[in-house]
Amino acid sequence: MPELPEVEVVRRALQHGVGRFLIRHVEVRLERTVASPVGDCAAFAAALTECRLTSWRRRGKYLLSQLVRQGRPAGRLGVHLRMTGRFRWLNGEDSPLCPHTRVRFLGDGKELRFVDTRSFGRMWWVPPGTAASQVITGLQRLGPEPFAAAFDGAYLEKRLRGSRRPIKTALLDQSVVAGVGNIYADECLFLAGIPPHVASNSLSQGQLHRLCGQLVRVLARSIQQGGTSFRDFRDLQGVNGNYGQQAWVYGRPDAPCRRCGAPIQRQVLGGRSSHWCPHCQQEGR
Repeated sequence: MPELPEVEVVRRALQHGVGRFLIRHVEVRLERTVASPVGDCAAFAAALTECRLTSWRRRGKYLLSQLVRQGRPAGRLGVHLRMTGRFRWLNGEDSPLCPHTRVRFLGDGKELRFVDTRSFGRMWWVPPGTAASQVITGLQRLGPEPFAAAFDGAYLEKRLRGSRRPIKTALLDQSVVAGVGNIYADECLFLAGIPPHVASNSLSQGQLHRLCGQLVRVLARSIQQGGTSFRDFRDLQGVNGNYGQQAWVYGRPDAPCRRCGAPIQRQVLGGRSSHWCPHCQQEGR
């Protein structure tokens, strides 16, 4: 699933590449992609027709675009890429349809196309004057952004006090910190020297502060590298991200650690694969 860096890469591409795209026509090719209005793809299409996609923002793994029709606010478009969703920005409305095309936004010789192999991606139309969280209920459960000033060791210590679940599992909880997934949880834990299986409440504020700092650094570096493309992620032009080639531990079971040479271990925590170095990530460090 695209995580915060991949979604941020898409957001920036939409903001700078798509610009003030004017939607002349909306073609929904898979009904379940439209989560709101519920069961009404025609209403979704009508709500976006003749709207410009203006500013794009990200919250966790969600994307939100302000819609403007004839200079007036027309609500917002919400998107969650889920496992395999991605956008393509195409010149020419007659570009051959690729497999798994789910929604097409067409206008004046341009097309913004949503492609989703596994069909888990979702879109919402948020009416004008309505809080996005009222329509996209997943927004209500999100914790702070990793780049927010409120996200630090003191916050994590307070948030995880009394919790014996593994720290890796806690990092994947979107109510603890928004946007982090399997890849960057593994990577920041390695850089902080913390094993993924240790109980959250056993870590000191100093360790948690170090963990927060490394998380911010690895996310920023991945954004700079265009994200990670282990499987399905591509940018608007179909180009892979480059961070995966530099990963410290994620996706490298049995490979030598890039620091010490010890074999990278893989174990399942909370139903998710975790990768770590038993030498560089020892308890009590």
